[in-house]
Amino acid sequence: MSETETEAGEKPAVNATSGATIQLENLTKLYPGNPSPAVDNVSMDIKAGETVILVGPSGCGKSTTLKMINRLIEPTSGRIRIGDEDVTDMDPVKLRRKIGYAIQSSGLFPHMTVAENIALVPKMIGWSKSKVKDRVEEMLDLVGLDPREYHGRYPRALSGGQQQRVGVARALAADPPVLLMDEPFGAVDPITRDHLQDELIRLQHELHKTIVFVTHDFDEAIKLGDRIAVLRERSHIAQFDTPEAILTNPTDDFVSGFVGAGAALKRLNLTRVRDVEIAEFPTVTVDDPLQSVFNKLGGGPHNELLMLDRRNRPYKWLRRGDLMRARGSLARAGQLVHDTVTRDATLHDALEAVLTDSGGRVAVTGRRGEFIGVVDMHTLMNSVHELLEADRLTAIEHQHELQEQHSDQTVQELEGGADV
Repeated sequence: MSETETEAGEKPAVNATSGATIQLENLTKLYPGNPSPAVDNVSMDIKAGETVILVGPSGCGKSTTLKMINRLIEPTSGRIRIGDEDVTDMDPVKLRRKIGYAIQSSGLFPHMTVAENIALVPKMIGWSKSKVKDRVEEMLDLVGLDPREYHGRYPRALSGGQQQRVGVARALAADPPVLLMDEPFGAVDPITRDHLQDELIRLQHELHKTIVFVTHDFDEAIKLGDRIAVLRERSHIAQFDTPEAILTNPTDDFVSGFVGAGAALKRLNLTRVRDVEIAEFPTVTVDDPLQSVFNKLGGGPHNELLMLDRRNRPYKWLRRGDLMRARGSLARAGQLVHDTVTRDATLHDALEAVLTDSGGRVAVTGRRGEFIGVVDMHTLMNSVHELLEADRLTAIEHQHELQEQHSDQTVQELEGGADV
């Protein structure tokens, strides 16, 4: 029997399963005693492997729509198709085992260890013990947590960000083609939220799942979504399009209200750090002798170094003046690195980090937090100017199109008058 088709339903390799299409057809939810439906006749086609964001005001029905996909809420009417299968009438428990689900505050079972939480669904669907064990380690590694360190911990011993990572690992453990996420990062602090968003972007590059993600934060929607569905009340779709199209051409005032001011700057959320130049930067380690640090800083063109810890992660920025005050020890010298960005971070994240740091640069790190390089203000400002220029050219082109349409209409009216 092949690796992709095992007797006990054991998992294939990580990248073997891609996303599945999702079709919502006239989906409606009417609660008893309420004259108006919570969700009214929603139809939506979601492509395999894309990330679709549902965004809208509180109470518009976006979470209800999401939960009808895995039948946590049963639709009153309409159909749900995942891949080639109509799942509207299938056993909802079996359906949920085929769909990953991540919620706010992770939803981990507090009496279970991290490993037990992640192993839950694979065990339910009959994977062997060895496959489950391997999968748990694989998933912890995938979400950037050391299996040896986190395997036996309980949720209460984790930070909010770590709990959310484990929640995502659990949702993906059985290798489902579809992942539903209901404001999963809404309960963590802004810095942790940025890093979790970056982590999700990285995971999606590797896994190509179909992700449906609910948020009330339009900036988060721009950052994460391949397409965004802006929902009015009762989940009526105001606009369903790419982030670029919504930013540059909102369909009406309701959508414009979600876009808000500064659409050009919001477009910084569409460009990733990996899309711009990541520069090299001189480094030392915490184990380097003080004299060699002096020599490297004193003999080179830079007036600053980055000190890395024993895991090659950014630790301190060191300037020449710091070394003069070191007095034989680097323990109190330099400025701790408070913020970093990954290659999947947006230019908006990078710009924010650079602006809050007096040095005008931010360290870029890899999957394990290891140092890769830096992005500086000069690089980011060039990108901002390019985006603004692109917007200016788009606006001019749009104006020309309107003028041509007006000219054509005028000619048609004149010709019509001549015929008369």
